[in-house]
Amino acid sequence: MVSRAAIVLLIGLVGMFYQGTQLPPPNNSDSSDDGVPVSPPRVRLRDGRYLAYREKGVPKDQAKHSIIIVHGFGSSKDMNFLAPQELIDELGIYILQYDRAGYGESDPNPKRSLKSEALDIEELADLLQIGSKFYLIGVSMGSYATWSCLNYIPNRLAGVAMIAPVINYLWPSFPESLIKEDYRRKLIKWSMWFANYFPRLLYWWVTQKWLPSNSVIEKNPAFFNKRDIDILETIPGFPMLTKNKLREQVVFDTLRGDWMVAFGNWEFDPLKLSNPFPDNRSSAHIWQGYEDKVVPSQIQRFVTQKLPWIQYHEVPDGGHLIVHYSGLCEAILKALLLGEENLSYRPRPEVFVS
Repeated sequence: MVSRAAIVLLIGLVGMFYQGTQLPPPNNSDSSDDGVPVSPPRVRLRDGRYLAYREKGVPKDQAKHSIIIVHGFGSSKDMNFLAPQELIDELGIYILQYDRAGYGESDPNPKRSLKSEALDIEELADLLQIGSKFYLIGVSMGSYATWSCLNYIPNRLAGVAMIAPVINYLWPSFPESLIKEDYRRKLIKWSMWFANYFPRLLYWWVTQKWLPSNSVIEKNPAFFNKRDIDILETIPGFPMLTKNKLREQVVFDTLRGDWMVAFGNWEFDPLKLSNPFPDNRSSAHIWQGYEDKVVPSQIQRFVTQKLPWIQYHEVPDGGHLIVHYSGLCEAILKALLLGEENLSYRPRPEVFVS
């Protein structure tokens, strides 16, 4: 049997990949004037599933830039993206956030795959008529859908940004010397085996009372750096990863399926993708915390060394929750839409791993 320490570490890692996509505190935007809850708008896809979505920013028929934001593990369309309203109005930004399949109020997709994530995004954009091209921002594990769009629908993308993007250790272009001693690789490999062959036992384990609460995980310096822990004092935490939510079969199945697609065998190698934005007509970006304890910065640096058409930005004292850091979302939008580089996020001079 696997030790209790390994189980605790696995749950902690799950929490990390949920990362900076926590839900905001409840507000009145989801209720009518008389307090009656209002269901969010949804669209019906070709296969009959519904996707729930949320629109922000300027009206889409007046927008100069349309952006789809892809939430991470355990999150929803209501994730925080702290862009200043003044900047949104000034640049004419329309923002579309949606519940990925099985999350929030979107229907599950029992056939979830890398390709289905990209096609859901494309069909959502078409149904809402946001234009032939749009920008895409993927957060943490939501970045695997962004990689998928770069592979399957590059012609629809005006530009992309990935914030603390997930790393799949099965990507064939990773040299063994780079990932051999990384404990996260071994842990993910074990968790994938467990989720694939013993899902019922995994379900029993993650709902047991003797496992640590999220509050313990959230304060653990093994997973978060100091800035992350300070951020966790101001945000709700990991509501979808509570034992009560995990006892809901649809929640457990969605999280398990999402995890297995993200860390399973991909149909393509991201590190061999061609530049979808030739002649510098658009741009691609990765934003990473140097002190990220979930996704090592040296691996992200290797990724952008292999893909020099992706611009690499690094938060010097940043952990995995950088999307919550003051000023970062503004810098992301200016780099993505205007090509403006904030020198504060230029990576420190270190030699890339080869």
